[in-house]
Amino acid sequence: MKTNAYVDGFNLYYGCLKDSPYRWLDVAKLCSLLLSSHEIYRIRYFTAPLNFRPDNPYQRQRQQTYLRALQTIPNLTIHYGHFLTNAVRMPLAHSSPTGPQTETALVLKTEEKGTDVNLTTYMMADSLSGESEMAVLLSNDSDFKTPIEFLRS
Repeated sequence: MKTNAYVDGFNLYYGCLKDSPYRWLDVAKLCSLLLSSHEIYRIRYFTAPLNFRPDNPYQRQRQQTYLRALQTIPNLTIHYGHFLTNAVRMPLAHSSPTGPQTETALVLKTEEKGTDVNLTTYMMADSLSGESEMAVLLSNDSDFKTPIEFLRS
């Protein structure tokens, strides 16, 4: 069966790979193992380029190296969202019993933007064009529940 795979890159990394020895995952090999009876027509990998963080100065470089490796897979394309980072005040998980009712701290909050929308848009466009007979999503993000229900109907 002609199959397209859609990979939520950050969800896959932070949900399965980050603390494992398999961080440099061959996504094409994973798809061929999971879908051994299918013809993997296209793999779409969705991510966002990391911003420089002083607490992890080589993180961006490692991601770029991994993405260059993924680009060697002939039927894989990479689609980018972006990150927004803002300083926001958030409550502490455990406030001091002698301090104010709700202690807060100024933290950097980084959010991935556009990736889920891009993934959903491509999955729907590919489905409607009839380029494949089956779509497989590699993610554990519940935000995809409604688009998948829509596509299944």
